[in-house]
Amino acid sequence: MIRVVLVAFAVLFSGLAAAEVADVYNFEDSRQEQRYQTLISELRCPKCQNQNIADSNSPISKDMREEVYQMMKQGASNEAIVEALVARFGEFVRYKPQFDSRTFLLWATPAIAVFGGLLVVAGVVIRSRRAGPDAPALSEEEKARVDKMLAAHKHDRAS
Repeated sequence: MIRVVLVAFAVLFSGLAAAEVADVYNFEDSRQEQRYQTLISELRCPKCQNQNIADSNSPISKDMREEVYQMMKQGASNEAIVEALVARFGEFVRYKPQFDSRTFLLWATPAIAVFGGLLVVAGVVIRSRRAGPDAPALSEEEKARVDKMLAAHKHDRAS
């Protein structure tokens, strides 16, 4: 019985031993803290798969959070902070990349897809209008099959 209790305590408190200490930063006011939270939630971890640095536990994210905090303390603007991190880690750290010649296709793809879809729909509509009354009618065999299906459906609904 004592072994069971000891194992239960070991399992219960092992999570606490492995828990990581959260970053603790002192801010002058809640506006500055909100600015910090916004910045770290808008920057992507270069190591993690589509995770911002606010939610990531990787060492590089911790370094990035520290750098954001230090630059804020030095009075840097949001743009200067983001540009410094982009210069250090690459354009990948932005969730919303800037529009330039390298990111043109990234920004244009949704518009191209919508335009392509509209062209396909227009083609289908035009083709169906042209085929209108000239479309082949059902053969006698197909008509008999449809009538049989409709009769079976009516019989099932009546039951």
